[in-house]
Amino acid sequence: MGVATGPAAAARTAGRRRALVVVLMLLAVQLVSLARPAYACGCGAMVHDPKTIMAVHRETSVVRWDGKTEQIVMSLTVDGTAPDAAWIMPVPHRATVKLGDPELFDRLTSLTAPAVEQRHYFWPRSGDWPFKHTSDGAAAPPPAAERPGVGVVGRERLGPFDVARLTATDPAALRNWLKANGFQLPASLAAELRPYVAQRWEYVAIRLAPAGADHRLTGTLDPLRLSFASDRLVYPMRLSRLAKTPQSLGLYVLAAHRMEPRGAIGGARPEVFFAGRIHPEGALRDLDDTNGGKGTGSTFLTAIDQSFPQPQHITGDHELLRAPEDTPFRRVTYTYSLLVVGGVPVWVLTVGGTLLLLAVAAALVIGLHRRRPVTPPAAVRVPPPLT
Repeated sequence: MGVATGPAAAARTAGRRRALVVVLMLLAVQLVSLARPAYACGCGAMVHDPKTIMAVHRETSVVRWDGKTEQIVMSLTVDGTAPDAAWIMPVPHRATVKLGDPELFDRLTSLTAPAVEQRHYFWPRSGDWPFKHTSDGAAAPPPAAERPGVGVVGRERLGPFDVARLTATDPAALRNWLKANGFQLPASLAAELRPYVAQRWEYVAIRLAPAGADHRLTGTLDPLRLSFASDRLVYPMRLSRLAKTPQSLGLYVLAAHRMEPRGAIGGARPEVFFAGRIHPEGALRDLDDTNGGKGTGSTFLTAIDQSFPQPQHITGDHELLRAPEDTPFRRVTYTYSLLVVGGVPVWVLTVGGTLLLLAVAAALVIGLHRRRPVTPPAAVRVPPPLT
């Protein structure tokens, strides 16, 4: 078989080459996007080696505020190939850092779970007698070289975390200091830090690393607990503007009253999924400062969800204010079941009773009809014919 030559064959060959180039370019773009660091997640900035991959699947925060002191407990669930990563958290005043109690989040999940109410229906549905199940599938669940302008307040090792507490008067100096200590940050972070520097905020810089040298940073990390003085309840969110993917925020707020964000700060409208007064126990009691830290008093718990489809639109930090009323709220999940009495479906009793009444009524009608005396027809007198 001969090989085609000429302009047509040359055009086909050139077309294949262009297609191959396009495919290779698309593949390269995908590889670069996979290797791009996640520069933000919730409050703070998260970075890692651009040659590795890391994703924050879930971030849960608990905020406790008594009017003078604010505590933030954060738990991150991460996955990827990064052997370590850095997380930067701005705070308005000098902060203390220690490990948090994982039980705290389990307790809050239980407290804010939807209330379950049962509703009944009269007529049988699929799965009820006499019908059969149409589906047996289960429901889907849902050490440091300092640089000018930077002060080292303290540095410590907490479990898997290397924690540095810093002050800074120049965002570029802060960025350089962090870089010298292994925290590789993008240049854009300096600009986002400038408002915090202007307000003389401080920073908590944390290196996240697995226990073993050959391990990867994955799974749910030990929670961290930050405490600092604050005369207002503020949750830092500005650095989330650097995020490349949609962000979500889940906050459990413990205060004297129901709290609500001052505004949406560029995200969807915040949604309250629980509000109510609770009596702190266990890990929650350790966060409660009432009664000399014994936590025997009550506190108001407000649970808030918010999404940020376009993080670049975030305008600042969340400030939470007291709501006009301490109105309680709790989600309700309804379960449905067939209405029964004594183990017997009510519809069976109703239909059976109705049929029985109809049968009795019919029997009575028939009985009355049989017992009624038959009156012979009256005799008709026919006059004799005329003659």
